[in-house]
Amino acid sequence: MKKTMKNKFIAFAGVVLFSSQVIAQKANETSAAIEYKKYSDAMTMLILSGGSGDMEPAKKALEKAKGFIDLAAVNETTKESPKTLFYKGEIYTGYLIAFGMDTAFMNANAENYFKTGIESYQKSLAVSTKYKEDIKNSIEQKKGLLSMGINKMYDEGKFAECADAYETQARFSEGANEVDTLSIYNAGVCYEKANNNDKAAEMYAKAAKTGYKAPGTYRSASACYRKAGKAAEAKAILAEGRKKYPSDRDLLLELVNTNIDAGDAAGAEAALAEAIAADPKNKQLHYTIGTIYIELKQNEKAENALNEALKIDPEYQDALYQLGAHLVTWASDLRTEAGQMKLNDPNYDKVTAKSDETFKRALIPLEKFIVKNPNDKDVLVILSQIYRSVGNYDKSNEYKKRADAIK
Repeated sequence: MKKTMKNKFIAFAGVVLFSSQVIAQKANETSAAIEYKKYSDAMTMLILSGGSGDMEPAKKALEKAKGFIDLAAVNETTKESPKTLFYKGEIYTGYLIAFGMDTAFMNANAENYFKTGIESYQKSLAVSTKYKEDIKNSIEQKKGLLSMGINKMYDEGKFAECADAYETQARFSEGANEVDTLSIYNAGVCYEKANNNDKAAEMYAKAAKTGYKAPGTYRSASACYRKAGKAAEAKAILAEGRKKYPSDRDLLLELVNTNIDAGDAAGAEAALAEAIAADPKNKQLHYTIGTIYIELKQNEKAENALNEALKIDPEYQDALYQLGAHLVTWASDLRTEAGQMKLNDPNYDKVTAKSDETFKRALIPLEKFIVKNPNDKDVLVILSQIYRSVGNYDKSNEYKKRADAIK
């Protein structure tokens, strides 16, 4: 009987001891929450005072909170608690704000504390959604604090610092299992302005994969990889983008530029040929390739590509205008070339004749265009100038009168 009573007493004592340990660990959670609240209140007062107050009370409260949460985070009864995980996220990310001006601390600890905090938020959400709104609200507040200095840094030309702040904002959102595409993109823009093309490409590529500002972000990522000397990465991100946007002019032009920068003129031509072979009846694609050839100063190929677009659709307004404008520019360049020749240059007559012939070819698409767009004053003026250039003054005056009649 006595032995039975003794066993019951030992069992009871064990339960009491275990319960007291649980209570103690729960108390660590609570104490961490209380101290973090003191830190948060102190930071609020600092912000309201315009940052002129004393930061030490906030730091001390945060250090106390960390001491309590670290105890709760290693104990079996509380380490997987959503509350412990939430406050661990709060406290560790809070250090980035409270100790942001402490260079020695930040250099030694910032990345580790940040990573720990974000992972803790994510673990809290994985265990329970109880603190979901608290986590989202806290992250937005911390991002807001970062935003306060970004505009000023940007205006001061501190693009590397701005990029780092935007990237930090984006990483904060990961704690709530969200993707901040705007901050990712802005980080890319600022890294590019800071001439950190590797990081700019990384950020643009992240934005592109979410569809943000695509297909432009694919082009930007490739261009930055290209400037960083990473042709393989540039081509890879372009290939990904072109699967989604096969007819996009900027992506095709970037592919051409990537090949040209790599000294691969044949690759540039092959990229254009491949695009046409894949979709030969696509007037937009022929038009796009024509504009690329214009940019590359390959006049004959530009004219041929635009004419191919017009073979598919003779009334294609963009192609009519672009072909006419291209031929006018080309003819004007030839006229300038002739004017810079020495006296008695045997090529003068040839270049002048080619200029006149090119001007006359420009009349065909532009007159078709003006039929559909009779009040386009700029085209009417161009037509008047072309006819005057080739000696047809009646037609020149006719188009001039029409242009002058448009107010």
